[in-house]
Amino acid sequence: MYDRLAYDPLKAADEGERMTYTDEERAALLDYVERFSEILIASGMQRMSARVFTYVLADDAVTYTAAELAEGLDVSLAAISGAVRELTTGGLLIKSRRPGTRADVYRLNDEDIWGTIVLDRVPLIERYRAIALEGMATLPPGPGRDRVEQTSEFMEFWFEEAATIRDRWKARLRERTVARERGGGSET
Repeated sequence: MYDRLAYDPLKAADEGERMTYTDEERAALLDYVERFSEILIASGMQRMSARVFTYVLADDAVTYTAAELAEGLDVSLAAISGAVRELTTGGLLIKSRRPGTRADVYRLNDEDIWGTIVLDRVPLIERYRAIALEGMATLPPGPGRDRVEQTSEFMEFWFEEAATIRDRWKARLRERTVARERGGGSET
């Protein structure tokens, strides 16, 4: 374990080192995990998956084994197993190996956490649009078909806007990186 102030997360990721928290810091972290998780749960994510995702988002380490996640959240390894499977399948966590070990580790795409999560859903949106177009071709005229047509139009709109948002977001990330390299950027 390492002191928070001397902790180097990039070096620690390769070595599997963890940092320590004071009791107050740990309580604040776990309270935040629960509060953020509630939003994810309300949007349809499974409770344990929401807790694991939020813990990885908010904790200072870069990579986590399933055992480290279980210890950090004070839950069973079995609970973590299902959650990381759901999160990796959904593209919310990336699974890899810790160098020099056979341990699977999980991490976020730190370079673009939310851009990856939100904007990489374009194939799903395209599937919604395709099935809506199919419905428009097969359903008889009426309120149901009108709702399906609106669905198709919205998905087309979202698809077009997502490309613009992605470009603007990438530009903002570049600006943020440049500002940090010059020492003028915020670490938060």
